[in-house]
Amino acid sequence: MTETLHEDETAATAARLLAHDTFDAKCLLRPVMDQTTSRWATLIISALITRPHRFAQLHARVGGISQKMLAQNLKALVRTGLVHREVAPTVPPQVTYSLTELGTSLAGPLTELIGWYGRHGDELLAAQAEYDRREAEGA
Repeated sequence: MTETLHEDETAATAARLLAHDTFDAKCLLRPVMDQTTSRWATLIISALITRPHRFAQLHARVGGISQKMLAQNLKALVRTGLVHREVAPTVPPQVTYSLTELGTSLAGPLTELIGWYGRHGDELLAAQAEYDRREAEGA
């Protein structure tokens, strides 16, 4: 009973802190969260922290991303107001991407998350290897 009460209090606190209830399946921010916290979006935002980039520079910086995925993610990030797309009136047009003020405010927490993976990478990989070993022994 006490555990349920504590869980209820925790849930109520979380609901008050969230402007939108992201735990609700109908939350309008869920698609935005999916787009902005994907593997590629996180890396793109992190790459843009240092300076604006052109498309080819971002493609070179974010290893493993296809041009199609980069274009899709940039379009989504521009749509959500996190990235600014500036087209210079040159021939051919030069397109530069930079973080907006909103994007900059998200970049810090996302970079912290990436840093956490860097700090705990060995532990995560060891845990996976141990799990796989136990699964193989049990099979």
